[in-house]
Amino acid sequence: MKKWLFSMLCFLLLLLSACGASEKNANNESASNEKLQKISVMLDWYPNAVHSFLFAAQENGYFKEQGLDVDIKMPADTNDPLRLVAADQIDMAISYQPEVVVARGENIPVQSFAALVRHPLNQLMVPADGPIQSPKDLAGKTIGYPSIPLDEAIIHTMVKTDGGNPQKIKMVDVGWDLIPSIATNKTDAIIGGYINHEKILLEKEGHPMRAFNPTEFGVPDYYELVLVASEKALKEKPELYKKFMAAASNGQKFVQDHPEKGLSILLENADKSSPLDQEVETKSLQILLPLMDAKDQPFGYQDDATWEKVAKWLFENKVVKTEVNAKDAYINL
Repeated sequence: MKKWLFSMLCFLLLLLSACGASEKNANNESASNEKLQKISVMLDWYPNAVHSFLFAAQENGYFKEQGLDVDIKMPADTNDPLRLVAADQIDMAISYQPEVVVARGENIPVQSFAALVRHPLNQLMVPADGPIQSPKDLAGKTIGYPSIPLDEAIIHTMVKTDGGNPQKIKMVDVGWDLIPSIATNKTDAIIGGYINHEKILLEKEGHPMRAFNPTEFGVPDYYELVLVASEKALKEKPELYKKFMAAASNGQKFVQDHPEKGLSILLENADKSSPLDQEVETKSLQILLPLMDAKDQPFGYQDDATWEKVAKWLFENKVVKTEVNAKDAYINL
């Protein structure tokens, strides 16, 4: 009887000890989570290969190492990222270098604080077996595009630089139906599609494409994707953004060193409403990684000359109505 009571007492003591340890661990975990600073970042589009570095940083704990709890959001509309950043409703977003200049021209106080994709992904595409061998051959042809002034300026510059007449081409608004417009021969060419997405999808569907890089035909080399925040937030919380970039840089290095693993992390975080094709995203990442490499500069570094040339070209092509001081549009942390 005494042995039974002794055993029961030992059991109860062990149980209480375990409960206390469990409660202590829960409290420690709760306290640890409370120390993390919550921040939000909005993507430019649904999650895809270009965002791999963010999900790698999140999965591998790089954000937590910097004391950050990052909420990765998707936009309901392509105009949301810049608009919400300007309104300080989100901490940062992925946008486009030309769009930042356009916003500054409209007195919207946003700034880029990191260049993600350092060269244009948006390229002029035509059927590989078609008669268009260079931009000047677009005379009398139709070009499908999503009715964006930037795309019009790109085509105008490319054709003119190549010795053609921009007045002899016809721009057709096809919205975002770029792939069906060229695949069904409703248009002779498209602009607004990306070499790491539309081009890959078209080729997978049996429509090999020839792509012309705008930078080879008079358009200044520009950053396709950048990270932006409000000017006010960058001034008031510079350390927050420095911490974010430290983690993001580690995420990008992980993806560079382990592309297959980085892609698998992305696929695990794919949006269910926009499922990803592993083959397409694998090819996309292969295209993206060299274009995201800042060489001897830190990941995200932005060059003065790039911003100045882009701002000047956008003004000369009437994409912005007023001259923008390029130095106001970006900051290197």
